[in-house]
Order: sequence, then structure tokens, then C-alpha cells
Amino acid sequence: MEEETKEKSLQRENAESLLVVEAVTPFAELDDEVKLAISCASEKKAFDIVAIDLREIASFTEFFIIASGTNMRQVQAISDEITEKLKEQLNSRVIRIEGYQTGEWILLDYGDFIVHIFEQKAREFYDLERLWRDAKKVQLPEEIF
Repeated sequence: MEEETKEKSLQRENAESLLVVEAVTPFAELDDEVKLAISCASEKKAFDIVAIDLREIASFTEFFIIASGTNMRQVQAISDEITEKLKEQLNSRVIRIEGYQTGEWILLDYGDFIVHIFEQKAREFYDLERLWRDAKKVQLPEEIF
């Protein structure tokens, strides 16, 4: 019994001395397409915008952009804005769109990055940030919020 107590106290002491540093990717390092997609989501009043750098832990894409809308119409409007502006300004076309009709969770696959646009309840349910918590976050500029 005494050994257990010592072991627990040692664990506690070590835990207090640990310094956790979160790895962050600067916004300036992102491709123009990713920056524009984030800006478009912000312009259409998406909230809780998060960008995740998957380059070190996944091979199917480099970045996730995750954003929320308040209802189906806003989720679709955010999706429309991103696809239209990327096509107009950078001649970048979406490879695949999933979930547009229901508007609960729209996925825009651009190959190098994937945009996830959720209604709030769906985002909380699927919790992609938790699933990809080992990835680096992208430091978004203040004007995005």
C-alpha cells in the first residue's frame, strides 16, 4: 500500500513539471487556395473556423478547414462562396462535394485540402477536432474571428 502512494505522488510531481507546447502552422505558410477558402468562409459569417495541418500525420490530404453555420441555408451559402471564389480567382475546382442537399455537413474536397462546413449540432456530434487532435493547428489571423 505504501508503494502505491509513493508512485502516485511521483506521477503528480512529474506532471506538474511538464511543459506542453502546441505545434502551430503560421497562416502565411498556407497555399493561396487554403487562405482564400478560409477568407470566404469568414466573409459568409461562418463561425468557429479552424484549420488543421495534417501533412505530418495523413497522406490523403494536407489540410482540413472546419467551419460552422447556423442553419442549412448558411452552410450552403458558405459552400457556394468557397467554390465560386476559388474557381473565379484561382481557377481551382472542387473534386467532390458531399452533403450539399441536406446542408448538415458539407464536404468540399480539393485534393490538397478538404473543407468541412457543419451546422452546429452536427459539428458537436462528429467532433473532427478531437479525432485529429494530434495534428498541428493553423494560426488564423485575428480578422478571421
